[in-house]
Amino acid sequence: MAARGGAARLFVAASLVVCLAAAFGPAPRPGPRSAASVARPGATAALLFDCDGVLVETEELHRLAYNEAFAAFGLETGGAPVEWSVAYYDVLQNTVGGGKPKMKFHFTETVKEWPAVRGMGGRPTPADEAAGMALVDELQDYKTECYKRLVTSAVPRPGVLELMDDAIATEGLAVGICSASTRGGFEKVVDAVVGQSRLAQLDCVIAGDDVANKKPDPEIYDLAATRLGVDRGACVVVEDSLVGLRAAKAAGMRCVVTYTASTAREDFYAEGADAKLPDMSAGVDATMLFADGKPRAELLADLRDAA
Repeated sequence: MAARGGAARLFVAASLVVCLAAAFGPAPRPGPRSAASVARPGATAALLFDCDGVLVETEELHRLAYNEAFAAFGLETGGAPVEWSVAYYDVLQNTVGGGKPKMKFHFTETVKEWPAVRGMGGRPTPADEAAGMALVDELQDYKTECYKRLVTSAVPRPGVLELMDDAIATEGLAVGICSASTRGGFEKVVDAVVGQSRLAQLDCVIAGDDVANKKPDPEIYDLAATRLGVDRGACVVVEDSLVGLRAAKAAGMRCVVTYTASTAREDFYAEGADAKLPDMSAGVDATMLFADGKPRAELLADLRDAA
């Protein structure tokens, strides 16, 4: 009898758990604060990181993923397969922010025609922008899956996670990531490179899907400052390209550029960069960027490139 009574109590308890789960859903998985979050109490400044090219060098992986998508769809313009070279992709990433805008720019500004589609069963060539952008949507979805497979081998750029950890531990400083990439590919990168434990300590994580206008438009950085409740002039952005630098400066923020092989030739100082250097491997920490709760008058004065 006692055994049956114990079993009954267990059944009631289990039923209660099921009912609660049905009513409220599963416990949330720890993860990064959303774009709607506010900065930690007392934050007076913010350090905001771009993702691709800043946290990890992924641009070549993006290029390969685009070309894989173009080949799968059998895209042709001018009777030739669509394929982006390294040199051309360098131009794109310093001109247009976001994957869909890059493709739109290529088809409407570079080759000035929507592509014929020979693969995936074939279909009519897009006759107008609406049909062209519908194709771009499909291409972006396919490219994202290719990229997620390729990016599993990505590693962080030197010193960048050490700087992020130091900033997270700095009182009065909010920390976030603002990427032009779509969330599908972006999350794969940050999960693998930044890690869930570190992401859970960030004050905001914003992907390209969260804004209507991509870099060089300042919307993503304006959104970060607004959500964090921090003045734009109190923010320092880490970027790697002219597109990202222009977005940061248009938002009224300070900007440090850690350039890559693809962007090293650009004149970042002419575009208003506060500092540029190859990477953060010299031991850059938050005190080299902020003092007394605001950005320093000179950023990385002893480490930045002279020209």
